[in-house]
Amino acid sequence: MLKPLNNQIIIKQKENEGTTKSGIVLTDSAQENNYEGEVIAIGPGFLLNDGSRKKPEVNVGDYVIYKNYAGTKVDYNDESFLVISENDVLAIIE
Repeated sequence: MLKPLNNQIIIKQKENEGTTKSGIVLTDSAQENNYEGEVIAIGPGFLLNDGSRKKPEVNVGDYVIYKNYAGTKVDYNDESFLVISENDVLAIIE
């Protein structure tokens, strides 16, 4: 499994909907980008000047909304993940 460093988190992106509520099938170009996902792994936290770490505010299993164009896409074991900074997380979905 991937192990993020510092204040990085790994997200499994939510799949885009392929159809509308009325049943119309959407092409890839017509689908809206999705900026939601599940937190799969978190790093140990941001390293502070005194050598201690700031504990991450997100937890594994949280569903989050993140910034547009945030992070780097990574393919690992035939799955796609997004590695982003915790600073790019906008909200936790409850």
